Amino acid sequence: MSNDPMAAVVQYVDAFNHSDAKAMAATCADPMQILDGMAPHVWQGPTAGEEWWRDVLTEGEHVGASDYHITLDEPRHVDVTGDHAYVVVPATMTFALQGRQVTQTGSVFTVALRKVDTEWRLTAWAWAKGA
Repeated sequence: MSNDPMAAVVQYVDAFNHSDAKAMAATCADPMQILDGMAPHVWQGPTAGEEWWRDVLTEGEHVGASDYHITLDEPRHVDVTGDHAYVVVPATMTFALQGRQVTQTGSVFTVALRKVDTEWRLTAWAWAKGA
């Protein structure tokens, strides 16, 4: 793993884009916290990532959404203080909603990370959706 915390963020998003919950979880620290626009809005603890992904799939089935894909832009912040980091990156999400393609622009993915041994791990993330 790179010494750049952004590499861990990219790895997490790549796992998300491949619907690989185990790979997403492997990039997270214990405990993990997630803040998202989807109810119940907050997931925390050692299985937060898996619980959030389960809820994504359940909500997707309910509203007819699938094929989620995130594209990250250039980060606005990659701030490192010792073994802690803070990353803010603009993002675009595309997905299918009841058979039509939707593009959500202007989103922001904010991530806190810490080093676990020698590797960066996500400790918390928040998604602020755009238009």
